[in-house]
Amino acid sequence: MSFSRRNFLIATGVVAASSSVLSACSSGSKSSGHDNVPSVSDSKAVNIPVGTKADSTGPAPEVKDAVKGGTIYSLDQFDMDHMDPAQIYVSTEGAITVPIMRGLTGYKLDEKGGCTLVGDAATDAGTMKNGGKTWSFTIKDGIKWEDGSDLSMDDVRHTFERLFASFVTEGPRYVQQWLVGGDKYKGPYSGKELDSIEISGKTITFHLTEARADFNYTLAMRGYSLVPKKHDTKEKYDKRPFSCGPYKIGDRKIGKSLTYVRNDHWDAKTDPIRNAYPDKYVFQFGFELIASTDRYMADKGNDQYTMSIFNEVAPERIAQVLTNAKLKQRVLTQVDTVTYYWPINMTRIKDVKVRQAINWAWPHQQLQTIRGGKASSELATTILSPVTPGYEKFDLYGTDKKPGGDPAKAKALLKEAGKVGQKLVIAYQHSDNAVKSAVAIKNALEAAGFQVVNKQVDKSTFYTQIGKVDNEFDLFAAGWSPDWPNGYSVFYPCWSGKNIGDGRSNYAQLNDPSVNKAIDAASKIADPDKANKAWGNVDRQIMELAAVVPDYHSIRNWMYGSKVGNVVFDAGNTCIALSKLYAKK
Repeated sequence: MSFSRRNFLIATGVVAASSSVLSACSSGSKSSGHDNVPSVSDSKAVNIPVGTKADSTGPAPEVKDAVKGGTIYSLDQFDMDHMDPAQIYVSTEGAITVPIMRGLTGYKLDEKGGCTLVGDAATDAGTMKNGGKTWSFTIKDGIKWEDGSDLSMDDVRHTFERLFASFVTEGPRYVQQWLVGGDKYKGPYSGKELDSIEISGKTITFHLTEARADFNYTLAMRGYSLVPKKHDTKEKYDKRPFSCGPYKIGDRKIGKSLTYVRNDHWDAKTDPIRNAYPDKYVFQFGFELIASTDRYMADKGNDQYTMSIFNEVAPERIAQVLTNAKLKQRVLTQVDTVTYYWPINMTRIKDVKVRQAINWAWPHQQLQTIRGGKASSELATTILSPVTPGYEKFDLYGTDKKPGGDPAKAKALLKEAGKVGQKLVIAYQHSDNAVKSAVAIKNALEAAGFQVVNKQVDKSTFYTQIGKVDNEFDLFAAGWSPDWPNGYSVFYPCWSGKNIGDGRSNYAQLNDPSVNKAIDAASKIADPDKANKAWGNVDRQIMELAAVVPDYHSIRNWMYGSKVGNVVFDAGNTCIALSKLYAKK
């Protein structure tokens, strides 16, 4: 989300076109033969190098032909549930806050679409000692908050200590779990500091319980962006965060719109990541996919200056848009690192044969058609995406041979288990395509011998409800992009028994001793090739337990207006690169 998150991303419906991903870096893709559709399987695995101190120096590289001024708009379905960085673990929330939030590290894009880890507020991407159990970062001079005050070391310390506050329930948990003493620390609001965070001059040092050679990648997540101690309003900060980026919040109407205006105190010389060409961003919410796609196709008025963070081309319009050469010129197509899947609630569905039957019955091909066909996605048989290091191709449930499902095989397994007529309660959100997909799933599972109850869950509380340990659902739409490009950031947060709890991302509540042991062992392997092989084996272990139904790997198709310049993919946040856009004259 991402995802990955590197950022975390969960499908907001049951189809790709109505989903949002936790970010992770992604590569470009090749076309797959006569269909002229990007191939996820043929795409290169993610590779994000660590940049030098020079790479971490601002200003960001200029975009060719870019001009300053004007307004960039968006058309999207949903407002953001969270804008407090500590609560951000969904890629759309991470993406929309790039222009206003800065972290110690971040991802710098080059003109060819390359992605490099650099120091953002820090002078470089960090210094590792003690085999990775100690990390230090020195803060740049000249970084100011939107009120003109300097970023202080108290602010930097406070950013990480407030992660332990009781109101922080939705964001990533890596730093909290790794800092020495974090298991007992309750946050800074009682006046206590965490001893494993040291400040010396302009350098902050973190002492970890385990060696983490990837800690600098972890800090690039939006969940670890900086928060000013003076302006920390605790729970209220979620609605109005303070900026040290090139823009600040000018106006916000919850559920309707969010406006960014320039932050006059931002100094481009401190920032290697962000350009600031538009005078203003106006994000508009409440637009279903067909409505936004039709407006992009018409390309009138302010819509010429409009893009989407969330909304992709509506499945009903994909063929029309992608076969029209003129319209296709205004579509950014990108293979993503996300795998969308349906976790099976292990506390409710305890029989492995029942879970296997769900997998055998799954209507992959029908759901792909509802999403818009092969142009929108590639069918998944694994948890890892083909573009994530560690991916190994295998297919335990016959998806490649029978993509429409095998109801006879599924029913035979139910009979063996004595569970024909097993009731399944499936949660989904309301959207046109989500409803269509829910019906297709219900029909397929009932043909295999299940009794299915579909329950529509309110969009505003969907993640909260499926994230409760004591929920009432057997299956729910979810998905994950690596928080940074390796297997740990997929399997620990989503499949380790150590990460079960309200608001956590182990939605299946899988707590298998052999899987837990394999995740812990793989995380300690220093050799990348051996580690990747181990992560591929973890994937297979989980699939043998049938704890989840892998659904699809996503191919993104974002449409935009004719006067939006430099629409490119932000590989670090798996989205359109907001900080690289400009409004054409």
